[in-house]
Amino acid sequence: MNQIFSVFSILLMVIGSVSASSKDTIQVVAVGDIMMGTIYPNREFLPPNDDCSRSLSMVKQYFANADVVFGNLEGVFTDSNTGAKRCNNPANCYVFGMPTKYVNCLVDAGFNLISIANNHVGDFGEPGRASTEQTLKNAGIHYAGLLSCPTSEFVIDDVRYGFCAFAPNVGTVDVRNIPAAQEMVRRLKERNDIVIVSFHAGAEGRAYQHVTRQTETYLGENRGNVYEFSHKMIDAGADILLGHGPHVTRAVEIYKNRFIAYSMGNFSTYRRINVQDVNGIAPIFRIYTMRDGTFIKAQITPTIQPNDDRTPRLDPSGRVISVIQNLTRTDFPELRINITDDGWIRP
Repeated sequence: MNQIFSVFSILLMVIGSVSASSKDTIQVVAVGDIMMGTIYPNREFLPPNDDCSRSLSMVKQYFANADVVFGNLEGVFTDSNTGAKRCNNPANCYVFGMPTKYVNCLVDAGFNLISIANNHVGDFGEPGRASTEQTLKNAGIHYAGLLSCPTSEFVIDDVRYGFCAFAPNVGTVDVRNIPAAQEMVRRLKERNDIVIVSFHAGAEGRAYQHVTRQTETYLGENRGNVYEFSHKMIDAGADILLGHGPHVTRAVEIYKNRFIAYSMGNFSTYRRINVQDVNGIAPIFRIYTMRDGTFIKAQITPTIQPNDDRTPRLDPSGRVISVIQNLTRTDFPELRINITDDGWIRP
């Protein structure tokens, strides 16, 4: 009898442990552009004492308990100016290279997923791209977005994640080649529970906060059609779409019960990037989905980067919430979505 009881007890423990590890609800925290200082044209554009610890210290509490914490690395990790773009006037040349040790500030804040598909990943040429990949790999942060690393797949708490990132820039996976992007997403969905897609696309600046549903150009460059891209990725199996690139916040959308953030703005951008007015406010999205990617709800934590020290912090005025409310209402009048004044997004 004691033996039977022991076997029964062991079975209960095994069943209990399996149940405890099986997640029904996933939490993904996502922010926009991160550029914690640059060594170019010289080190005066780095934080005081070459210390990035303040860059995320006032907001990292809002990343706690998430399964995935995502951001866009606006630049590269490098300790050398080798390969840096040549400019007639370096003072007016926007070249973003963060010291490799700054990756520790991402780790400390809880980031475990990074997009490196953007227009600044080539600022230091191939040496910069290679240094960035190696730095993130050594830090244990998942990443994707270059032709050399188009996707990433990983497991957290028995949930399988697939990730891919796109941009319209040399060396990145092309956001404008929608059929190829769809095929990539389909393959990821076949092997994973949740597929997250990041895109660095759309025109830049406060004059381009609206989702036009058309191809966007900026400085003569085709920056993609973010509306078509996002919908086609969800049609192919994507579950969460995370946009960045315009340096301002854009609307959100729910399409086929999947969440789209069209642009998350400047989140932590120390110097060399404009943070005046709407360029200096940004959301922290906490997105709740079912295990199969079905959207449940999301929460906006409003942040601001004061122009004096550029350290992102909670914005008591909650301004970015009203910006997202108004843009979503204007750009997607047909959408049945409720964004409350305290930042909750529900279908």
